[in-house]
Amino acid sequence: MIDFYTWGTPNGRKVSVMLEELGLPYNVFPINIMKDEQFDPDFLKISPNNKIPAIVDHEGPNGEPISVFETGAILIYLADKTDRFLPKEPKAYYDVMQWLMFQMGGVGPMLGQAHHFRRFAPEQIPYAVDRYTNETARLYGVIDRQVADHEWLAADDYTIADIATFPWIARHEWQGQNLDDFPNLKRWYDANWARPAVQKGFEVP
Repeated sequence: MIDFYTWGTPNGRKVSVMLEELGLPYNVFPINIMKDEQFDPDFLKISPNNKIPAIVDHEGPNGEPISVFETGAILIYLADKTDRFLPKEPKAYYDVMQWLMFQMGGVGPMLGQAHHFRRFAPEQIPYAVDRYTNETARLYGVIDRQVADHEWLAADDYTIADIATFPWIARHEWQGQNLDDFPNLKRWYDANWARPAVQKGFEVP
């Protein structure tokens, strides 16, 4: 059984979608980041960086419990555990890994800043809004070009690269983006939404 500590954010939904795609049994433990529950000492033992999501797999390597934080690490761990959504063939493996790192190093941080300055900042700072909205559009363009001649982001298959990236694109309206401006990305977006596990994962917690 896997204990899943999460909240209703794009990062949280990466892992809930992955768990639903895999069909693994899990218990949900909501961590209300609006009430600073991520700073609870017990949670910090699992996620030292006081961020959601995190997991505890009670049937980890050698049958021993293991805790994992950071979404990229969690997705890789679950893929390795089940031999799904991360190909073993080296060329395909590194294709997935580079697009996973693209999400972690670019899509997540930049779109997250767009969320902050467009929706949550106590005052509007036009320079910051423009900077992160424009960078978001650039990143959308990268994805749009990639999926122009690929069904999925990497390895000619649905992988953890798609699972990691889609929850951020799902909040495109928060980022000042119109999917009609990115027709290839929109096709990919609709294909993700059509997956039952994605729909179910977005209901967690």
